[in-house]
Amino acid sequence: MIQNLAVLQARAQAAVPPANATAEPHVFVILGATGDLTGRKLLPSLFSLSQEGHLGDQGFILGTAVDATLDDDGFRARCRDWLAADGVNVDDRVQQWLKERLFYQPMRTGGTEDFRTLGTRLAALEKGQQLPSNRVFYLALPSDVFPIAITQLGEVGLSKSSGWTRLVIEKPFGHDLASAQQLNALVHKYFDEAQVYRIDHYLGKETVRNFLVFRFANSLFEPLWNRDRVERVEFTVAETLGVEHRAGYYEHAGALRDMVQNHLTQLLTLTAMDVPAPMEASAIWDEKVKVLRSILPIRPENVVFGQYTRGQIDGTTLPGYREEPGVARDSTIETFAAIRLDIATWRWQGVPFLLRTGKRLARRVSQVVITFRCPPVGIFRPMVSASIHPNVLVITIQPDEGFDLHFEMKAPGQSVAVETRSLHFRYSEAFGPLPEAYETLLLDVVLGDSTLFVRDDWVEASWKLYAPLLENRPRVLPYAAGTWGPAEADSLLKELECGWTTP
Repeated sequence: MIQNLAVLQARAQAAVPPANATAEPHVFVILGATGDLTGRKLLPSLFSLSQEGHLGDQGFILGTAVDATLDDDGFRARCRDWLAADGVNVDDRVQQWLKERLFYQPMRTGGTEDFRTLGTRLAALEKGQQLPSNRVFYLALPSDVFPIAITQLGEVGLSKSSGWTRLVIEKPFGHDLASAQQLNALVHKYFDEAQVYRIDHYLGKETVRNFLVFRFANSLFEPLWNRDRVERVEFTVAETLGVEHRAGYYEHAGALRDMVQNHLTQLLTLTAMDVPAPMEASAIWDEKVKVLRSILPIRPENVVFGQYTRGQIDGTTLPGYREEPGVARDSTIETFAAIRLDIATWRWQGVPFLLRTGKRLARRVSQVVITFRCPPVGIFRPMVSASIHPNVLVITIQPDEGFDLHFEMKAPGQSVAVETRSLHFRYSEAFGPLPEAYETLLLDVVLGDSTLFVRDDWVEASWKLYAPLLENRPRVLPYAAGTWGPAEADSLLKELECGWTTP
């Protein structure tokens, strides 16, 4: 008898080797090294990887940015402050790490000469440290600068080396189908697809990374993972925060571009994909792209857009989206999107896949909910006054990563009283603190594992799916901050005679 879902998780984890791999000697080049992303995510993650031994004794960081006032020592001082802000005790050992591993090359305009100088500095660092020419170029830059940086890297010959060269690109990868295709074409002019790592930090979360093991290493679930046993699948990424300081970006993006086209659709393809053969990056990518190409065109009645208005969260009154600094007072951008997708495959025909995301919702949570079909015959109906509930598997991605499997059972006593109980598993309880998503993905980059990154055809297939919604945007409906979005979103489940699963 299964006592706890942790037993299932332990079995799944046993199929995965320990994470003790060490990267080959290399230089990790950060373009945009003085920016917020470097300070909050990249540097702390690289520091943790180094302290854990994953970067070996010859893993170096070379920062570059359009800040000619900085030199090696100035950059190290800034990185020291970033680490301190992240909670690191910056003692003599850490100071020594900064001195030995971190370097900085200033740029003036970001032009060709700057990139040639970067190449010269990189070659000198490799020669001085007796390194092979293994290089990572991480574009920690605004997306509108991607084409310039990629072109310059290619034109000065930095896209190739005698070792390996890897290019890491942050999202958003394009803002529509045409721009994604143009960016892909530019990347492929200078880099092979095998060199490119399009990063989506959601794929670094442990629960997301475990999707494949959970599904394919446990014979309990995979036979049920189809239209015969599953009634519906829901994906929710909800935030209590508003637009905050991102109005300049969000007014041109909205929920569809910001969350649906990438994060939610990644979760969708991982959940709906067929078994890859063999279990390697290219086969996994192939199966994910097959899912996107099997989704039927989205019908207008299967889309609900919303925009938050003034409301309350935890007793605090919060402004509406149009009242936020930097937002147009007549803005029609969506801060909420709910979409029903139908996948025309043998596995999923007739099963609704429901995507929902929004800002200023009632609770911060990201989860996947698989609702299984109820028993075909209600044999307990004469004895039980309450209805039998379906089995539900809830996969929580944040804030408390783990799984809950809800099932029906008889309560103790002579009468037949049925209650819903759950098998419960949380990563933090079983394994302690988890690594930050960026830490996990950066390790994959330096090890050359591209399994959970995004391939070019996936990007284009995803944009193609949502292109009609960008060209003919649905009407945006109001919803009060602190709610779960417009009530009209429940219409996407009307045929099932139910509403969204409340986190």
